[in-house]
Amino acid sequence: MQIIPVKIQKDIVPNDNLVDLVLESTEIQDGDILVFSQKIVSKNEGRILSLSSVNPSLLANGISSSYNKDPRLMELILSESKRIVRMENGIIIVETNHGFVCANAGIDESNVQDGYATLLPEDPDRSANLLKERIEQKTGKNIAVIISDTFGRPFRLGQTDVAIGVAGIDPILDYSGKPDTFAKIMQVTAIAVVDEICSATELVMGKVEKCPVAL
Repeated sequence: MQIIPVKIQKDIVPNDNLVDLVLESTEIQDGDILVFSQKIVSKNEGRILSLSSVNPSLLANGISSSYNKDPRLMELILSESKRIVRMENGIIIVETNHGFVCANAGIDESNVQDGYATLLPEDPDRSANLLKERIEQKTGKNIAVIISDTFGRPFRLGQTDVAIGVAGIDPILDYSGKPDTFAKIMQVTAIAVVDEICSATELVMGKVEKCPVAL
């Protein structure tokens, strides 16, 4: 497997032609997998908000005072969440409206101008499907698209990238019912292929390299 960084120097704004920007920077072949960072997809879809437009609720104000967070950011976290899973040491873990369990509902203030925050795409699988369809229409190639985001891990230091949206690739490699090297039948082994791909591509994409896509 080879991982190729796809650099995009332009700061993405809503309704930019993201597909054209990618195709200007790399050549696509049949069977390629393109991994897009959540941040670039969210920006392109207009999932970026000015905190000045947010009116915190009483609940958001109460929680933010205890957890040293901007109440406007806390309001966004609550609005993007089904439930709060845990709050401790200034960290707020929630279940998002999509069903992801992560810190701050995936809302992020990095790599955007001051006073703004990005939200996760409303439907990451749909976003991945649209990117796949548009790239295939322009190139005539059969590809897969993954949208990745950075998640923390319980009881482990550091973060890693995982898939939040997938199109054109089976996200799981299931070994259940297959014999191992000693002919014992495996019962529950299922490899999260797309998560492992995302983790690998993060090594070339980084956070400050203006490389929001990897091939």
